[in-house]
Amino acid sequence: MSSKVMDLIYWKDMERTGMVLTGLVVGLLSLFQLSIITVVSTLSLAIMCFTISVRIYYKLLHVLQLGDGVHPFQSYLELDISLSGEEAQHCMQKAIVLSFSAVDALRNLIFVGNLFNSLKFLFLMYLVTFLGNLCNGLTLLIIGVIAVFSFPLFYTKHQDKVDSCFVAVQAHIDNIKDFLHRLAQGGGPTPDPTPGGAKPKAH
Repeated sequence: MSSKVMDLIYWKDMERTGMVLTGLVVGLLSLFQLSIITVVSTLSLAIMCFTISVRIYYKLLHVLQLGDGVHPFQSYLELDISLSGEEAQHCMQKAIVLSFSAVDALRNLIFVGNLFNSLKFLFLMYLVTFLGNLCNGLTLLIIGVIAVFSFPLFYTKHQDKVDSCFVAVQAHIDNIKDFLHRLAQGGGPTPDPTPGGAKPKAH
């Protein structure tokens, strides 16, 4: 496949992604002024008006012998979205396991199963209170939607820089975690990595 065809497919995908992103952001911004029932019903009405108009248009083309009469949304109608019994059972088991794991993790944090982890959770909740004063959940949802659609494109263009930044941030986080861990254990020095604590001979 030539590079021109690949570029054409790429830009078509970007155009579709941009349309989806625009629709989601507009719908979420509408929730600031309108109720969720009004937004959902209005979006549904707009989608139905569009699909019915296109269906009637293709039908008229077929009647006037200007089209082949193919259903304009046949590919969507034939799309297989069903789950087999094993797949549905696997998804259900996975959801149950994740739910119980989350409940177990919250139980250990709230009832101080591990003092260090509970302190981190306390500090995180303290930071979330400041975040709640700055913006509401709907604002965070809009930012999240924009980030989900924008980050892959940004990462593709600046992969090396992003990877180096992630490595640097991870190194700082590891250093902070190591410091806090040693502080929680009494502030002792960093354990000697050599076997048996033997010091290397000076040359």
